[in-house]
Amino acid sequence: MLTKAFAVPRRNAVALILSSYAFSEVCLHNIAFAQPSVGFREYIDTFDGYSFRYPQNWIQVRGAGADIFFRDPFVLDENLSVEFSSPSSSRYKSIQDLGPPQEAGEKVLKQYLTEFMSTRLGVRRESNILSTSSRVADDGKLYYQVEVNIKSFANTNELAVMPQDRVTRLEWDRRYLSVLGVENSRLYELRLQTPESVFVEEENDLRQVMDSFRVNKVGA
Repeated sequence: MLTKAFAVPRRNAVALILSSYAFSEVCLHNIAFAQPSVGFREYIDTFDGYSFRYPQNWIQVRGAGADIFFRDPFVLDENLSVEFSSPSSSRYKSIQDLGPPQEAGEKVLKQYLTEFMSTRLGVRRESNILSTSSRVADDGKLYYQVEVNIKSFANTNELAVMPQDRVTRLEWDRRYLSVLGVENSRLYELRLQTPESVFVEEENDLRQVMDSFRVNKVGA
């Protein structure tokens, strides 16, 4: 089942999808309550030029920093967002401006690690590019898809003097899925984040979201 929602210019501060929800902090213990989706809605932003489908039980979060942001109401660490470059700072002609998919994947991973950089003592990140690929969608445009895994480790007592008192534990283990496309001289990225344990359960739904992403021409 698919229902549609349309976006109007952000400057009007109007969203025609869901009511505003207050942002909640990430709570990994909520992972156990992952729920299967019961259908999808289609989000269409005619002003900025993109569209995608998302699980209809996901809620929109305002003020999250991205152009649009949705998250699972049960697994707060599972979300999607869309961001795009400014044509005034860089003008993309094709997704191939990023190089081949593998090269684009390395850039995506580098960006993730930059965003997740921590100043806390004893924090360590492990990352891997799981896959990179390209596809031509039904709109005739070329898209890149990138999947990475990032794990975050931290010491339980980072200020301890003796090494045996600094026990390393896993903070989180996440799958990140990005779809990249170019239109309107902009680079668009749809980004999905999910705990690895949840990805196993919801992979089919998440891949449907990835495959649905389209970038669209906007008027001058």
